[in-house]
Amino acid sequence: MLDYSFIAHNAAFLLDGLALSLTLTMLGVIGGLGVGTVLILIRTFGGVFASRCVDAYVFLFRAIPLILVIFWFYFMVPLVVGTPVGAWTSAIIAFGLFEGAYYSEIMRAGLRSVRPGQLSAALASGMSRGQALRHVVFPQAVTAMIPVFFTQAIVLFQDTSLVFVVSLHDFLTAITIIANRDGRLIEAYSFACLVYYVICLAATAGVERLKRTFTP
Repeated sequence: MLDYSFIAHNAAFLLDGLALSLTLTMLGVIGGLGVGTVLILIRTFGGVFASRCVDAYVFLFRAIPLILVIFWFYFMVPLVVGTPVGAWTSAIIAFGLFEGAYYSEIMRAGLRSVRPGQLSAALASGMSRGQALRHVVFPQAVTAMIPVFFTQAIVLFQDTSLVFVVSLHDFLTAITIIANRDGRLIEAYSFACLVYYVICLAATAGVERLKRTFTP
């Protein structure tokens, strides 16, 4: 017989895990946006060599699984710097650098979605290139980027389960601990599927609403 009563008895532990997953998602998005913004600025204003370096960075982080990025930051960085970094710090840095590569490409696509005539018209009106990008191009590009940003955030929320490799107790890890301890694998993982489904469904509905809001 299926018995889900253990979920209520472990609600605090599960909520702590869910809070960790959501916090990692939020910090990963913030870090990814920061890194992605720096990368797109370097690509735009840094010249050919700098642009090639950004291309190499983006290709590297998009070519390897996120779990390996977390793993190597946790185990290799302490060997380089000579001091432990910690699981939490390793996860945040790994998420920020990894997501930065994807957000950089989202920003690049958003900038390319703005018609070249917009920039030319801004320059013809007397604006400098920086002013034209800041006041004309970037606002239009951001409008196209916002729904994709949130879609990537949904993917990141699902990927937070990978922090088990550095022993952080995210929501899925908490579920696994309880499932193995109480011998309720079917109930525990069914409940985990339901929670992920509800959160991602709500987030997806929000993304669709944003698309309707920002799509002309």
